[in-house]
Amino acid sequence: MSSRSAKERVQDILNAINSIQIRTADMSSAEFGQNETVVKAVLYDLIVIGEAAIKIPANTQALAPELPWRLMSDMRNIMTHEYFQVNLRITWSTIQNNLPPLVSSLQQLQARL
Repeated sequence: MSSRSAKERVQDILNAINSIQIRTADMSSAEFGQNETVVKAVLYDLIVIGEAAIKIPANTQALAPELPWRLMSDMRNIMTHEYFQVNLRITWSTIQNNLPPLVSSLQQLQARL
């Protein structure tokens, strides 16, 4: 049995998204790519998102089928095991376009748990 509940893992994802958004709020794509400290912090938070997503049971994931569970875990796998293939333009696009829409669905899921 996991040491963390599904509700806690959903909160972990929300916390990681929030951290990413705070760190990159006033940055351009170019500034992001040039700031190694922020890049590494964001990559860590994206790994946390993927790891938490992997550990959320399938029956809980089924309560929010609109969430890209598989993509979250796949991104984690690339950043962890294929780190040399990380593309900062794709990472920036993910930060700007893919993370914000997740928040509402994750909050709704968390309220159901």
